[in-house]
Amino acid sequence: MNTDAARVQMVSQQVRTWDVLDPRVLETMSMVDRSAFVPEQYANVAFADSRIPLAHGQVMLVPKVVGRILQALELKPTDQVLEIGTGSGYLTACLASLSRSVLSLDIHGDLTDRASTALEKQGYANAQLATADAFEHESRDQFDAVVLTGSLPVYDTRFERLLKPGGRLYAAVGRSPVMDARIVTRVTDNEWLASSEFETDVPALINAPNPKEFSF
Repeated sequence: MNTDAARVQMVSQQVRTWDVLDPRVLETMSMVDRSAFVPEQYANVAFADSRIPLAHGQVMLVPKVVGRILQALELKPTDQVLEIGTGSGYLTACLASLSRSVLSLDIHGDLTDRASTALEKQGYANAQLATADAFEHESRDQFDAVVLTGSLPVYDTRFERLLKPGGRLYAAVGRSPVMDARIVTRVTDNEWLASSEFETDVPALINAPNPKEFSF
């Protein structure tokens, strides 16, 4: 496969057509080699418009969703980013390309190990990975951006509190088949604003609160 041509085609035919027009995002997705992060058995569909299965029931997000996430976050080269759900490491690589540093957490050690190897081979020295449960992980640090790659059945405010003033949180909230992908911005120490960006459907973060629905 000519991966350079495949990346260009992916960006032009999938990402741009889903209203991703930010030049930095388009350049990043044209440069980051998605095929370096795809499990070997799915190498032939590395650039396809489809979710790619990972271990433990996890998935790689489709390229156009990655593009919309990156565009909505409006990352700056000086930003420090926290990613919850490393998965394959592909989104981690894109985040690292657009920011100063990324700390990425995943509950599954084998995913963390595989993604760490791929990121190191591709030269992303500003991405730090750790195996941890995001719902038990305590951090005194605050970030310019926080990205949840899995969904929240109900919104959880713990992640917005990890933002610096002016920081942005990306989260998909709700239950399948339709979830609200939103950006939550910390305006001040005690004020946040949320905006809906698009609709999506992704697996929930492991251990995310999921209250049972009442039936009458």
